[in-house]
Amino acid sequence: MDAADDMARRLLAGERPALARMITWAENADARFAAALALVYPRVGRAWRIGVTGPPGAGKSSLVNALIEKLRERASTVGVLAIDPSSPYSGGALLGDRIRMEERTTDPGVYIRSMATRASHGGLARAAVDALDVMDAFGFDWLLAETVGVGQAEYEIAGAADTVLVVLCPGAGDGIQAMKAGLLEVADVLVANKSDLAGADQLVTDLEDALALRALSRNRRRTPLVVPVSAHDGSGLDALLAAIEAHRRELEGGDLAALRREKRVRQVRRVVGERLDEVLFGSAGRTEQAAALLGKSRTPYDVAEELLGSILASTHRTRA
Repeated sequence: MDAADDMARRLLAGERPALARMITWAENADARFAAALALVYPRVGRAWRIGVTGPPGAGKSSLVNALIEKLRERASTVGVLAIDPSSPYSGGALLGDRIRMEERTTDPGVYIRSMATRASHGGLARAAVDALDVMDAFGFDWLLAETVGVGQAEYEIAGAADTVLVVLCPGAGDGIQAMKAGLLEVADVLVANKSDLAGADQLVTDLEDALALRALSRNRRRTPLVVPVSAHDGSGLDALLAAIEAHRRELEGGDLAALRREKRVRQVRRVVGERLDEVLFGSAGRTEQAAALLGKSRTPYDVAEELLGSILASTHRTRA
């Protein structure tokens, strides 16, 4: 039995060390990961994936912690992927979310994994979807993916989650920022967190007004709900879970399979792009060629066109 077969067998048997090791394979782009994933992939797709995103300081980690508690009260198992900024020294995750959720790590129905962003700038680490797939195959009922909170460019979360929560809070200009940004576009539920603070009611009103205007201008079939929540005292959490479950029923009553397939196609395109970049620029030759062409006062677009032309010509010659 090779390493991939053994890892898949142990994962499906419920061994947590195998879960941790297989996610590490995904992070490190280990060649064994693809083979192991293929063996467990029939188990992928059972968990409901919730993406938690929003600006820094909105209380995403506190909200995830509170959601874990609520879901565990319902006897559901929960896997959490906390995307942390990369350490400038080691390249690893800073583990801030792991520390804040420390009391959950001893619960056998909860698994928390931190992952560094590394080269990713969209809020999700490159291997985040792979890690969620592994947790899914392991058998968790719910998966929570919390992003770094880089602000307005968190579109990647929509490609990894079934339900996207955008978390905002009063007093930080979040309502205005959300209106100007694409955060409203990716949200399935808008969470007005820290609802026990002054200004929370105004934030809810601003968000509802912004959603109403956007729905009129873009003819959206569905307007996201705005749910005021306090992760600190627990108020609004039941309403938030009800909103998530309503969104789940809506998707399951429609064409959930087609929506998930569309997101998988985006994943395939991303993987193909990464592989092509590795093949084309993994060696110094083509990089040096690009540098030489740029040294002749060629624009980056001219250089790209010439390189692409030579690559396509080489491909045609190989096929012939």
